Amino acid sequence: MTKKIGILHGKERSFPEAFVNRVNAKKIKGITAEPVMIDKVMQGESSGYAVIIDRISQDVPFYRAFLKNAAISGTAVINNPFWWSADEKFFNNALATKIGVPVPKTVILPSRELPDDTAGESFSNLAYPLDWKGIFAYVGFPAYMKPFAGGGWKNVYRLDSMEDFFEKHAETGQLVMLLQEEIIFEEYYRCYCIGGKHVRIMPYEPRNPHHLRYVATHRPSKELLKTMEEIVLKINNYLGYDFNTVELAVRDGIPYAIDFCNPAPDADLKSVGEENFEWVVETAANFAIEKAGEQKDGRDNLTWGEYIKRSTTGKPLIP
Repeated sequence: MTKKIGILHGKERSFPEAFVNRVNAKKIKGITAEPVMIDKVMQGESSGYAVIIDRISQDVPFYRAFLKNAAISGTAVINNPFWWSADEKFFNNALATKIGVPVPKTVILPSRELPDDTAGESFSNLAYPLDWKGIFAYVGFPAYMKPFAGGGWKNVYRLDSMEDFFEKHAETGQLVMLLQEEIIFEEYYRCYCIGGKHVRIMPYEPRNPHHLRYVATHRPSKELLKTMEEIVLKINNYLGYDFNTVELAVRDGIPYAIDFCNPAPDADLKSVGEENFEWVVETAANFAIEKAGEQKDGRDNLTWGEYIKRSTTGKPLIP
């Protein structure tokens, strides 16, 4: 019986096409790869795929529902659609503080405008005004403000003062925002993590234009590389992501995890460059083949992180 590996994607082309071609080029007996094709979704019925790599369901709720249904029948979905639905950036930071990963000081803020179908009375448990003095003293300025969920550098603001904050926060509508300490860094890295064990540490310069962000000249020491790899593995093993990126800003020799909720990270050839692209295509193909070999119909073949596993067994969060 042939096991199919599918990739679910949107308008991106370079990575999905290269991934499918790479898996098929390996000519593993009983395993093929293709773009996912959906013509109907019936409750509790198999998707027909042993493994699906998800690159788009964060933007398409229909796809997220399809993937959860597929998982019920045993599809190994990369990444776990249930955990991805539950996770967000503020929780990521809160978890990091508990597992010993340095992160910027961060607070979460209620939306500037009332959510649909709510009124002032819906927020009777929320102090008005908030303790802005305490919030600003904790985070400090300069600071960054960004949505607590989502990505792609959308709705991200750099703020220099309290006045700057209130002016920019007034533009955010119903978005729930994070206010985060700015880490003035000497070096910055973006790190792929695949399968909870394969790490690719890439020098990165977020202050460059988007197409030049992977054009960075800093080179980490062996000690820093080891520390960063340990942080990346710890984060992804606790969160349970099979395919993710972690961004690390190095200040005074200490890597701070800035953004590590990227379960559909950029893997486009034009932005990441040929060497990084080759690594992510090859590593993703090998991992998907590995998952297909382990997959069993009718079982839960999803990856669950240490946070969830420890919660269900009563084990301490930190071993």
